[in-house]
Amino acid sequence: MKAVILAAGRGSRMAERTDAQPKCLSLLAGKTLLDWQLEALRAAGIRDIGLVRGYRAELLAPAGVTLFDNPRWQQTNMVGSLACAAAWLAADDCIVSYADIVYPGASVQALAAAPGDLVVAYDLDWLRLWQRRFADPLADAETFRVDASGRLTEIGARAASVAEIMGQYMGLLRFSPRGWQAAADYLARLPVPDRDRLDMTALLRALLAAGVPIATLALRGQWLEVDSGSDLELYERIVAGQGGRLWPLQC
Repeated sequence: MKAVILAAGRGSRMAERTDAQPKCLSLLAGKTLLDWQLEALRAAGIRDIGLVRGYRAELLAPAGVTLFDNPRWQQTNMVGSLACAAAWLAADDCIVSYADIVYPGASVQALAAAPGDLVVAYDLDWLRLWQRRFADPLADAETFRVDASGRLTEIGARAASVAEIMGQYMGLLRFSPRGWQAAADYLARLPVPDRDRLDMTALLRALLAAGVPIATLALRGQWLEVDSGSDLELYERIVAGQGGRLWPLQC
């Protein structure tokens, strides 16, 4: 099992916090987001970790990590960064992590063990956190539905009500080589401009429409997403209220 962290983007919604450094170098509870991710992946027993760089790439060179570069990070979305690690994805099972999320090693272990060629993790307890992050949780939350077998049926659309959201996609997923091949085959059929615009949830929606099975892993609450400076300020208050501990997260 390998892991790939997608860290090519700047994170423009962080405003001046990313003027001089990538978003994943933002501090939370005394550690960078990237350090939290590396710690979790290594705690799960993953030693082969890749990092896809773009914005301010020279600042991202952690020890023991294989570096991939996306020279077109300004023209592409997250799927373009993912494709920069295609050699790894084609050869081994790979955990794929966004660079602006935080999670414990136990979540990685559960995802590594979950059955399926393409598996996405989601948070059942998302609403408690969203209610603290947003005045209107539905302004940011997206639809997410699974069937009785746990297979994904809908993701990434605007939600009209909480009832349309069985959980929130965490930005943490796993591809087997077979799962990646299904994605690569779809991407190869797209014109370059369409491929460049594609984000991860759009790719997952397209694969669902093409009949590619996507399994899911339901988790409860042990996950944070950093979209803004106010998110970091909220999480620091939560950590302070927990005596300096991040996990278990109590929202």
